[in-house]
Amino acid sequence: MGLYHFRLPDVGEGVAEAEIVGWHVRPGDVVREDQSLVDVMTDKATVDMTAPVAGRILAIHGDIGEMRAVGSVLVEMEVAGAGNVPADVAVTKSLPVEAAPAPVEVEPNPAAAPAPETVGDAPLAAPATRRRAHDLGIALQLVPGTGPGGRITPDDLDAYIASSAAASAAGNARYAIRETVNDTRIIGMRRQIADKVQEAKRRIPHIAYVEECDLTELEALRVDLNAHRKDGQPRLTLLPFFIRALVKILPDFPRINARFDDDAGVLHEYAGVHVGIATQTPAGLMVPVIRHAEARDIHDIAAELARISSAAREGRATREELSGSTITITSLGPLGGIATTPIINHPEVAIIGPNKLVERPVVQGSFVTVRKMMNLSSSFDHRIVDGYDAALFVQAYRRLLEHPALLFMD
Repeated sequence: MGLYHFRLPDVGEGVAEAEIVGWHVRPGDVVREDQSLVDVMTDKATVDMTAPVAGRILAIHGDIGEMRAVGSVLVEMEVAGAGNVPADVAVTKSLPVEAAPAPVEVEPNPAAAPAPETVGDAPLAAPATRRRAHDLGIALQLVPGTGPGGRITPDDLDAYIASSAAASAAGNARYAIRETVNDTRIIGMRRQIADKVQEAKRRIPHIAYVEECDLTELEALRVDLNAHRKDGQPRLTLLPFFIRALVKILPDFPRINARFDDDAGVLHEYAGVHVGIATQTPAGLMVPVIRHAEARDIHDIAAELARISSAAREGRATREELSGSTITITSLGPLGGIATTPIINHPEVAIIGPNKLVERPVVQGSFVTVRKMMNLSSSFDHRIVDGYDAALFVQAYRRLLEHPALLFMD
């Protein structure tokens, strides 16, 4: 028998480490070749690591949520044959494998026999206990004390609060005291999101711009195209039109369809339009990418939008499908609200945030009429895009959306 070390492989260009998000084996398990060992995450893509050989698990290395360097040992296995490690190398201690810290159940201290609820002399209690009771509006004379000489301890006060809360809940749950604190460790996708938005806000000075758009004509066109769509054509939402408008306008604003390498001080302006679509998934926010939107018609954009969004929500999106965007659209759809201040998807320099489409009264000449209106939010990297240029871009974008025939004219 031999010893085999399974090391974290290079999971992508430029990736130096990955986060462990789930173990599928424990020490003592016998695994077959290609059986899943561990899931690791890097740059929002989760990778399933499988066993290159069959054998018995001797030790695993890395707790859930821990970052491990490429090349570090993840699993030690006993295998048939010589293995890949000299026989005199000792097995190191395995780390815990729990997916999350197990809750610790603490037995409550048995309460003393209830004392008659009469207010008498000042009870014995430490100043901190008195102060806490005062803050909670509790008369200490009503709290049974189990300490020496009937002294009221912090545990006695907790027991009284719990019993009062239970009684209150039985009578009127609306006003029951709630003291439960749930601790959740931020790991995996949520930690990736937290790190990314924190880095974006730390490095990018944002400038926000909100403009009102009349989308009555665009919405009428969308409804008509859906009513007359051919077999096999996807149903259109507003997003394909927003993407088509970007394709039309970005050649006039090359600095906005760009990625800024601020470490090197280089702005990369792209001819191709690779649109990131902020997508809510069960695991958190992901940004799948529609590549070369400039080469797609409106129905092709809609089909690709549906495909990559489904892949992201179902956890099937690849690293390539989740990277390389040059500008991002983020939309909450019907929940879009009045306005947003979206965070730029670093290292891009702009993000577009459509808000909720609503019917509002609008003055047109001497008349008041009802129109379908939307506030269009946007954010720009102020190091690259001046406020004047941001305004020009949004106004030109608005013109295309308000006159949708322009979207299909050369």
